[in-house]
Amino acid sequence: MELGTTLTRFIIAQQRKYPGASGDFSGLLAEIATAGKVISHEVNKAGLIDILGYKGKKNIHGEEVQKLDDFTNKVFMKTLSHTGHLAGIASEEMDDIYQIPEEFPRGKYVFLMDPLDGSSNIDVNISVGSIFSIYRRKSSGPLATMADFLQPGRNQVCAGYLIYGSSTMLVYTTGHGVHGFTLDPGIGEFLLSHEAIQIPSQATIYSINESYASEWSDGVQQYIEYAKKGDKTARYVGSLVADFHRNLLKGGIYIYPGDKKNPKGKLRLLYEAAPLAFIAEQAKGRASDGLSSMMDIVPESLHQRVPLVIGSPEDVIQAEKYMSKIDNPS
Repeated sequence: MELGTTLTRFIIAQQRKYPGASGDFSGLLAEIATAGKVISHEVNKAGLIDILGYKGKKNIHGEEVQKLDDFTNKVFMKTLSHTGHLAGIASEEMDDIYQIPEEFPRGKYVFLMDPLDGSSNIDVNISVGSIFSIYRRKSSGPLATMADFLQPGRNQVCAGYLIYGSSTMLVYTTGHGVHGFTLDPGIGEFLLSHEAIQIPSQATIYSINESYASEWSDGVQQYIEYAKKGDKTARYVGSLVADFHRNLLKGGIYIYPGDKKNPKGKLRLLYEAAPLAFIAEQAKGRASDGLSSMMDIVPESLHQRVPLVIGSPEDVIQAEKYMSKIDNPS
């Protein structure tokens, strides 16, 4: 489709390819874009108003909840709850499932999100983002159940992220390629800027927090040494969305491994790893926990953590070889 096409027009054109489509999902995606516009506006003026700083409480993970985290979580909740497309919502910032209130119609999907990834970087004007995932619910009762949310990434019907940087972009997939839209603030519309994104099969960038090197497994340590001896250079922002977005467009590998202190890793399977894995695979990339495909891991809890190896397929395969042969020789 022609670059500059609005997100609305693009969604309608995609929907027409499937005559049996109800339009529910298209409407939901449009509302996600609306929430993104509101959040982008607030993020861009965050240094000018009293929206930064800690809110004075901790989330389920024991992390301080910042005002902007809380704001973005509320924006998504308020924007999506009344649409009639959802049965429930799960968020990195909330302990449990949020049931759509009785006064609103309930739909056939559930929504999962990291409402503001990388928020600790916003005080220094580094790109942050929102990561989201949508599943078709499995239950049929009036309320969403845990089984609706604890599904492997392979069951996702949509995943995407918004990145708030020098420009605001919405990148998403519904299993038919990955497409990126850039917000034109002059007209308030997301315009097609990157159609059918494909990550290079191999690249020179590796992204990992090397301050934890002494805590890594032998396999991870040896892969990074291999990368350094080759033609790879380190690029690490510390905002997952920003690091992933760069590698998606330019190629590269991002690794957040488990270590001696946190063997299960730090990133959340449902809110971060699985959605980005769906995007990576649809862009001809690869994602795993170092041993198994990220898309096939069956969640055991809402806030489950996993190691993440994601990016250009040949680079990820090479990293997996080190991690499997050295860390798990059997």
